[in-house]
Amino acid sequence: MPSDVVRVVYRKYDGSAHRDYPARRLAEDDLGVWLGVPAGTSSVYHGRPSVEQIPFVLLVPHHAWWTGMFNPPPRTSEVYCDIASPARWEGDDTVHLIDLDLDVVRRRETGLVELRDEDEFAEHRTRFGYPDELVAAAEAAAEWLFGALGDGTEPFATSYRKWLALVV
Repeated sequence: MPSDVVRVVYRKYDGSAHRDYPARRLAEDDLGVWLGVPAGTSSVYHGRPSVEQIPFVLLVPHHAWWTGMFNPPPRTSEVYCDIASPARWEGDDTVHLIDLDLDVVRRRETGLVELRDEDEFAEHRTRFGYPDELVAAAEAAAEWLFGALGDGTEPFATSYRKWLALVV
């Protein structure tokens, strides 16, 4: 039986710390593993201790180059997707991801979908020597997400709300 608590560990391509936090396993389905992070959860962000002020749900897809964070108000981003390496699970209780800088975000008030941090991606591509295959996979994931967040593709339309209701 899978662990109820999962440690989520994001690193940058060079191995440096990015984010690290515990999450509660909510479910697993054909899309991936749904994890809940309540407000007040202790975390580490860029190597510094932090506390999550707003709860969220994280979808870790089975084999995709992204993760999806689903947020309640007052957070201005309804959906925030990190372009990341496919998940590498260590047992049932730790998931490792490499954050690849690009983000695709849907704004709550306007529904506007944004591609963010292209400059950081370009800088790290050079500094860390991203392989061409990684660049192609990251860019393809960002392009797909940009469309999916805008056109009502699930899980970005409404299906995430049942999981988010469990942590708000």
